[in-house]
Amino acid sequence: MGEAFETGSMQPIAADLFVWDGAGAALLGGRRKSDRKIVFPLPGGAERDFYDPVRLARDGVLWSFTVQRFRPKSPPYAGADDEAIFRPFAVGYVELPGQVIVEGRIETGDFTRLRIGMPMRLAVVPFARVGGSVLIHVFQPAED
Repeated sequence: MGEAFETGSMQPIAADLFVWDGAGAALLGGRRKSDRKIVFPLPGGAERDFYDPVRLARDGVLWSFTVQRFRPKSPPYAGADDEAIFRPFAVGYVELPGQVIVEGRIETGDFTRLRIGMPMRLAVVPFARVGGSVLIHVFQPAED
């Protein structure tokens, strides 16, 4: 499937989350061998034997979203912030046509611009957490 995306000491937050090719990062899903259904993320462990890795589309449409306006409880929230410096963020689902619907952060400078059905594009960004930084996938409005 190609090399896993790595930038210096920064690596994906989870193994087999995305791959890097000449066009950029692509999420890595799995196509179930029995019925060809695509899932995300690519299953691990013994279940992985039932799937073939597949690069997912980089472009999709916003299927649903919400804005997280207060700091979630830790754990499970792993942000490197506290109540004093927390900044709201959008999270949602992006439909990758003909493949799967993927959950992720939605990065935009203006939450009021977000509309169901708007074109979105995958990006890979650093996510700071205690002990260092890792890379996560996010979606951004395609017009940005």
